[in-house]
Amino acid sequence: MDFLSRIRSIARACWPWLRIPFWICTGLFFGFVLPYSMILSKRVQDRFNDLVFAVPTRVYSQPVRLASGVPMMPATLEVELTFAGYVADGHGDVPGSWAKRGSTYYISSRGYAGPDGGELPKHIRVVLGQGTVQSVTDLATNQIIAQTHLDPARIATVYGAKQEDRSILQLSDVPPLLVGGLQAVEDRDFKHHIGVDFTAILRAAFADLRAGHTVQGASTITQQLVRNLFLSRDQTMGRKLNEALMSILLEMHYDKSRILDAYINEVFLGQQGNQAVRGFAAASEFYFGRRLEFLRPQEIAMLVGLVKGPSQFDPRRFPDRALARRNLVLDQFASTGLLTPDQARAAQATPLGVIENGQLPHDRFPAFMQLVRAQITNDFDEDTLRQGNLSIFTTLDPATQLYTEQAIDTTIKSLGKRGDDTQAAAVITDSKTGSVLAVVGSKFAGDQGFNRALDAQRPIGSTIKPFVYLVALTQPGRWNLATELDDSPISMRQPDGTPWEPHNDDNQSHGMVPMVDALAYSWNLATIHLGLDVGVPRIKSFLDSFGLTKIQPGPSLLIGAIDLAPIQVAQLYQYLASDGHALPLLAVSGVVDGNGRTIKRYEVQSGQGEYQPAVRLVTWAMQQVATYGTAHSLAESSLAGLHVAGKTGTSNDLRDSWFAGFTGDRLGVFWMGRDDNKPSHLFGATGALRAWQELFRKLPTTPLSAAPGEGLEMAWINPSDGRRSDPQCSGAKEVPVIAGSLSSDSEGCFWQKVGNLFGSGSSAPAPAGAVPATTTVTN
Repeated sequence: MDFLSRIRSIARACWPWLRIPFWICTGLFFGFVLPYSMILSKRVQDRFNDLVFAVPTRVYSQPVRLASGVPMMPATLEVELTFAGYVADGHGDVPGSWAKRGSTYYISSRGYAGPDGGELPKHIRVVLGQGTVQSVTDLATNQIIAQTHLDPARIATVYGAKQEDRSILQLSDVPPLLVGGLQAVEDRDFKHHIGVDFTAILRAAFADLRAGHTVQGASTITQQLVRNLFLSRDQTMGRKLNEALMSILLEMHYDKSRILDAYINEVFLGQQGNQAVRGFAAASEFYFGRRLEFLRPQEIAMLVGLVKGPSQFDPRRFPDRALARRNLVLDQFASTGLLTPDQARAAQATPLGVIENGQLPHDRFPAFMQLVRAQITNDFDEDTLRQGNLSIFTTLDPATQLYTEQAIDTTIKSLGKRGDDTQAAAVITDSKTGSVLAVVGSKFAGDQGFNRALDAQRPIGSTIKPFVYLVALTQPGRWNLATELDDSPISMRQPDGTPWEPHNDDNQSHGMVPMVDALAYSWNLATIHLGLDVGVPRIKSFLDSFGLTKIQPGPSLLIGAIDLAPIQVAQLYQYLASDGHALPLLAVSGVVDGNGRTIKRYEVQSGQGEYQPAVRLVTWAMQQVATYGTAHSLAESSLAGLHVAGKTGTSNDLRDSWFAGFTGDRLGVFWMGRDDNKPSHLFGATGALRAWQELFRKLPTTPLSAAPGEGLEMAWINPSDGRRSDPQCSGAKEVPVIAGSLSSDSEGCFWQKVGNLFGSGSSAPAPAGAVPATTTVTN
């Protein structure tokens, strides 16, 4: 009682001095602190309850298919692995890694969910040889497997307004070492404090006083989360008080696991340009190219170490600092029992293992991405894409894209000064499916500017000619590849009264020539005579079926006086390369939502094909272009075994250089020229063809069969009358014909000479008529 009495007497004595401060503090508490705390509490709860992390839409290449017989070179496989973020660690036993021993590759795939269902992670052995995959073995079962797919490379990202890269994880999916290590390094009392660790504050203050400068922080995980979600990084007293109060309020309303879950998905761990890396899942892909659950202890330690300063300890810019910081974190893992001392020492002895290029591509291939956006616009608007959490799977093949860029760069440089003003574009497709494998819109790789592959409408020259011959060959009773065509001069009056007098590139006329030679040598006059005989409206109608409705139906159309973009030329040639199937060119295979569900598939069901016998005849004739015609350099090179079917094209005054060619499974269309439309001084064979050759020297591909296609038979024909002839007869030419289209009777050389004596022939004279004004187009 005496004690209580003494206290009361002291209080009565002090009250006159404490009365005013007491009422001021009480007024401040009820008038400001309590209402302010209630406002902050409401703000914290509203923000945290509605917390939905913006996950950007990711764009992926096609998965790499590995199966016996698939064309594949070691360099190509390594390019594909590099683009997909795989690390060559010498072992290949951790998902996202590979190792090479001779021609054998040991690969641990990461698995993926795609529009085709995706694949589970696998540990495989891939044997390469003779330009193909020889075998694929699942090392878990030691069984040969028919095929598998590697997870695709991430090639672009459609970011929201904040330009943040993020992947969402549930706390239950986070490796225990990361959860424990994060607390050991950043907040050892996380499970016990109320949001602010007063003991840590005193400890840090004492350490700072001893050092004379800031050496130790005292922010808890909760405070760091509050700072990221609600506050700026201004070093003011007001901001620090808000941070402390909001941290306490956050701990009052939410349990520790919810706070830790948000922190792991929110923490800032890096930057690439204007793109921020948020959360440990995104950081794992950015620095190591692997998912978080597949990281080794030393890699987890590096990510934890980055929390203190992603810029200061950036492993790519400051590897020595990052290594020291990582090893310090490993020491803390050991001191808290998360790792044994031996484990920590073994981890410290390893290199950082960071991949060279971070997995934050923002439109790495802009020309291709323009095509992707054009094809998904009807299904997904820009807002939907930016809201994110979608995965767009495309048909792009990274190795093909890279090789195409390199082929253009090499060719442009080889032109010397001519290359300074020369531009280029290319489209590469799968000749069987219409999948677009690569698009290059500029000679500068990654150029975000004008996309010449899609938007440059240029005269295509003789690249149009195979389609003139195709329409004719759909009438096998009238024309075959040995039919003689008239290559004599033509003069036609234009609407303005001036004459139109096209000529051959060599300024010569060659008389009566077999159709196959007219195409192989790209003779303009023979082609015009043929086209006029077939009927220009019929040829225009055929081209209209490909959506080329703006073509003017004049005779100049027959030698390429029409403007098309490389993507349109590729669409035309896709019809030939796919054996008469009108397949639309697709750049997107499907779209998957954040839960791995396919919400849209893009695929084409090919029909029975059209005019296939005529298509196969034209294909064979185009192989002669690459054997002895305008693209004969192919037959004289290491690519002879591919038996390429192709066609050169050169516009008037050497302004545009084109080449379109296909193998058994790949179609490539190249254009070269100048943006100002001045002469490039390049023929199709000296510009675009050279770039095509540069590509296919590297690109694994299947040869095109040199034999005539199904439904054709080889026959010796007398070109003067189109009838079967004996091989020893003068002028007899062996070409494929549609089976059953010729009489089985063969005329002897005697009757052939008699027929020739009386001038037998099949070519009709060219009709005269009005044509629209145009320039002469060469081959």
